[in-house]
Amino acid sequence: MTVLYPMKLQAPLKDYIWGGTKLKTDYGKQTDLDKVSESWELACHKDGMSIIANGPEKGRTLKSYLDEAGPAVLGERAKKFPYFPLLIKLIDAKDNLSVQVHPDNAYAMRVEGEFGKTETWYIVDCEPGATLIYGFKHEISKEEFERRIADNMLLEVCNQVPVHKGDVFFIASGTLHAIGKGIIICEIQQNSNTTYRVYDYGRVGKDGRPRELHVRKAIDVTSLEPVRERPQIEAVIDIFADTKARLLASCEYFTVYELEVDGTSHLTAGRDSFQSFTVLDGEVTLKAGAAELSFKKGESSFLPAGLGDYTLSGKASLILSKV
Repeated sequence: MTVLYPMKLQAPLKDYIWGGTKLKTDYGKQTDLDKVSESWELACHKDGMSIIANGPEKGRTLKSYLDEAGPAVLGERAKKFPYFPLLIKLIDAKDNLSVQVHPDNAYAMRVEGEFGKTETWYIVDCEPGATLIYGFKHEISKEEFERRIADNMLLEVCNQVPVHKGDVFFIASGTLHAIGKGIIICEIQQNSNTTYRVYDYGRVGKDGRPRELHVRKAIDVTSLEPVRERPQIEAVIDIFADTKARLLASCEYFTVYELEVDGTSHLTAGRDSFQSFTVLDGEVTLKAGAAELSFKKGESSFLPAGLGDYTLSGKASLILSKV
């Protein structure tokens, strides 16, 4: 019999060359790695698996639990996905990330054997003057795109955007983008790890060789025009009360909220979808039935669909995601 209870997750960590140490020093990630570029807060992917850190399933991968528990714990909305739908990360960009693009589902399945990637970025923190790349300044042709990549002139036509704490960016598949140095991001995305680099500042990898670019594939999938402003999408805030909430993103793949808990907040994990929250600041105590569990800054949860009513008590800022 499947046991439904709130789970704290242990995240797989990545030490890419552009990362820093803030996820260790400020967000409590325990590791022998010199740097932590990414912490995969909710992960059921071949390149990284969340480990359940509490309760009767402690020590198992989240994927192992889900495979045994069956689709009901993911909820009704997840039935349309033939795979675990979300991957959630904390990202510490001490240096600029590569200029890159992700394919859509059709191209990624045909070429890579996994689904594509649409994602949302929430700016958790940033240094003064930090910027990121978000699409193009103006429309260009495929020929110009290819020529600028070859001539190292691509940055001249990239749309550089100043960022501030609390900003949100919706990155649809096909959007050229890059996280700039000095930014910490919470990224909510489709469960995919397919990335096509087109510019990497001439850096070399751990093997001393220039990091691989994926120019031909990027040319195939990149939207060569400015990012179109998305219309405001309204989603019913139906899962919590007594909580200051802001809808950050709502699309066919995920719905994401920013929550401010100050006191006790009442929430519900219904049968429609599992939920996952990441604490960005502060600390909360979660109570669901007989279960009681504390979460501090840098910790994340998996709440099975059908868990029912629960409370969060304390003072904290969280990102809550569902499908």
